[in-house]
Amino acid sequence: MLILETKDLSFSYGEVPVLTQISFRLHQGSFAALIGANGAGKSTLIKLLLGELPPTSGTIRVLGRDAGSFRGWRKIGYVPQEGLARHADFPASVREIVQANLCAEIGLCRFPGQKHREQVQRALELVGMEEYGRRLIGALSGGQRQRVLLARALVSMPDVLILDEPTSGMDQESAEDFYRLLSRLNGNRGLTILMVSHDVERICGYASQVYCLEHRKMTVLTPEQVLREEGRSSRISKGGEGICGCI
Repeated sequence: MLILETKDLSFSYGEVPVLTQISFRLHQGSFAALIGANGAGKSTLIKLLLGELPPTSGTIRVLGRDAGSFRGWRKIGYVPQEGLARHADFPASVREIVQANLCAEIGLCRFPGQKHREQVQRALELVGMEEYGRRLIGALSGGQRQRVLLARALVSMPDVLILDEPTSGMDQESAEDFYRLLSRLNGNRGLTILMVSHDVERICGYASQVYCLEHRKMTVLTPEQVLREEGRSSRISKGGEGICGCI
């Protein structure tokens, strides 16, 4: 089953082209990486896939439907880059942050029921944060805050999870733990994952497919191809840029 599909997708900010005729498919159960240099258009592509921007031309299909008429956006989980870093002082608990993603289901000015509380608990258990439900987000480390955001995305039981550089700012150990967690969700639960990352070597250890954005175009590669090209580029010019300008 195709989860996401684009065909000849192009986008421009005014007269400035960002993406040109991008075509790719994301199949159910995939763990895919999206790589590219800063300014390559990765975040723009994510916004297009999430329906936050309309394409200049081309088509986007989400779960088999045209993105323009798609209404099941709750089936698309999203974890932004450093999403809670700017709100660390906000007086909200871990449980409240996760529960916020159920507002549409709970209803305006209504209290969550037992079903919703159980959903929140299950989501926290999935990411190993079940003991932190009452903790204020400001008391958490960066890695823990990202796990909370992951739980918030998972609480609505999405079909696909899109992450925009979720390990940015984490130390190596926390980042590796986060990757392993995503790998378990993908392998054990069949969750489809599309993850933006600059950590090419690490993401290639987990992803089954790599989408590389460069010069407004997309190339589909295997992790092995990416690592071979990275090694070749490093030998030719130590410290220079590798594939997609990532290193």
